[in-house]
Amino acid sequence: MKHTISVLVENHFGVLAHVAGLFSSRGFNINSLAVGETEDPSISRMTIVVGGDEHVLEQVMKQLNKLVDVIKVVDMTNQESIDRELVLVKVNVTSSTRMEVMQIVQTFRAKIVDASSNVMTIEVTGTDSKVDAMLELMQPYGIKEVARTGVISMARKSEVVGKKTVTTKSTKKHVQSKKKNK
Repeated sequence: MKHTISVLVENHFGVLAHVAGLFSSRGFNINSLAVGETEDPSISRMTIVVGGDEHVLEQVMKQLNKLVDVIKVVDMTNQESIDRELVLVKVNVTSSTRMEVMQIVQTFRAKIVDASSNVMTIEVTGTDSKVDAMLELMQPYGIKEVARTGVISMARKSEVVGKKTVTTKSTKKHVQSKKKNK
């Protein structure tokens, strides 16, 4: 089973390497990893998709919790969340297939971001299943190249709550330093 984990980390040099190193040293495979700044430039959100059973998930979350730069770890898998992925795909087109490809693009609410006489580059955003369905429909035309961002995820509720939420000591330190700066 795939698990989506949201990790808030301090935004500085080497944090991504520490997290990736944790996974590789334990033999856990990362299916996708997306990282970006949050509304606070000193904090980044990592969305990590990892395969495995509940035991693997528990081990991953415990190990992430031990990292000094980790502020908060949340298992988003069974929470109400919004999950999206961005994909760019280059597809072969001819004068006779161009309209068919454009119709598929429109059906999936995707965008044509570049076009030439024999290739279209399409941007599609959505869930894994939406992206995979569109890529499957593009196969017969000839996919030249695909670039995927990996999944990003955010809880629907205003605050992430749940038994799978793990708050580290670093969170308390971070919150205390924020209060002192006010």
